[in-house]
Amino acid sequence: MATEPPARRRLEPDARRAQILECAIEMFGERPYAAVSTAELAQRAGVARGLINHYFGNKRDLYLAVVRRMVTLPREESMMAPSGSMRERVEASVSWLLDTIGAHGSTWVKVTGHEGIGDDPDVQRILDEADDAAAERVLRSVGLEGSPHGEQLRGLVRAYGGLVKAAGREWISRGSLSREQVQYLLADTLMAVITESFPRIEGPRPEQ
Repeated sequence: MATEPPARRRLEPDARRAQILECAIEMFGERPYAAVSTAELAQRAGVARGLINHYFGNKRDLYLAVVRRMVTLPREESMMAPSGSMRERVEASVSWLLDTIGAHGSTWVKVTGHEGIGDDPDVQRILDEADDAAAERVLRSVGLEGSPHGEQLRGLVRAYGGLVKAAGREWISRGSLSREQVQYLLADTLMAVITESFPRIEGPRPEQ
């Protein structure tokens, strides 16, 4: 028996756009980019197909919006700043990150792993900007924002970000690691980056 599309109801423009985007996130997580049609998306969202074009343009533009949504971390004020020892702060930060990833796991894996529309320069630009923003946040959280070695430190964090993406794939797509095991891996590695790798680049600090 065919599934009836949801009844259309009037929503404010921002709410309607958010509804379409959430449906797109689900669909791009379920199947390859080429297998997603805006006609089917419109049916699932309970909107006229023209509204998708109105809010997002073509399918590629909609996919770019999905990528931005997947890699944009929540605003810092939306999370409780971790406190305690460095290890406790790292554990809390990694746990919060995994919560963020897990909310749309399959889609997150696909867009960060270039499983959508391939080696697209606009997708790569969005991912690079997200990596830079995440690196800045890590440096800020450990008190190294504004370091004269900032570019090298950001490079270390971006390299760590590659591990985050690989570990997310093992957890969400392959099921070879549990969330708890990924938590251990990412927290232990981030601690090593902060306590071992950062000081090697920063060098001894002058006496105050």
